[in-house]
Amino acid sequence: MPSLTLPAPPPPIVLPPTDDPTPVEKAVADGITADFEPETFLWITFHRPAGGVRIWYAWTMGGAPLGDRVDGLAMGMRLDSADWFHITDRHRRVSARGRVQIQAHALRPILGDVQAGLRGREVEREKLRRMICMAAELRGEPVPADPGPPRWLGVGPTLLHRASVAS
Repeated sequence: MPSLTLPAPPPPIVLPPTDDPTPVEKAVADGITADFEPETFLWITFHRPAGGVRIWYAWTMGGAPLGDRVDGLAMGMRLDSADWFHITDRHRRVSARGRVQIQAHALRPILGDVQAGLRGREVEREKLRRMICMAAELRGEPVPADPGPPRWLGVGPTLLHRASVAS
């Protein structure tokens, strides 16, 4: 009777100690992304033990190109941040894994709202104006005469990554 020999297990991966949380956060974000349906934009907030947060953006299959399509349409229609808050809030599901908060945004319904020209309420627009004025005062800058809400914030990687590089 022939004997079966099992192959030796692969050597363990040894990671050097580091203070950089990026590899662990990326692995967690990748694992979270795998649990959501296609065409979803994820806003993943890592709450740090010593305070503060770090935000990761992720897209499930088909989500990145669809998010960019939504952003292009929204920017072309001159939708602004008040519209972004209103529309994305309608299609947001919030969950948590320990200190990690996950906001999942289904992009197909967001696209439908943008195509339909859905807009944020005037009361929300006014709140954003007041926040802009308060921020200017806190920084010691002149208060804008009539600040409009900032531009559409984005649900696709092109716009979101461009904004994060600029800040």
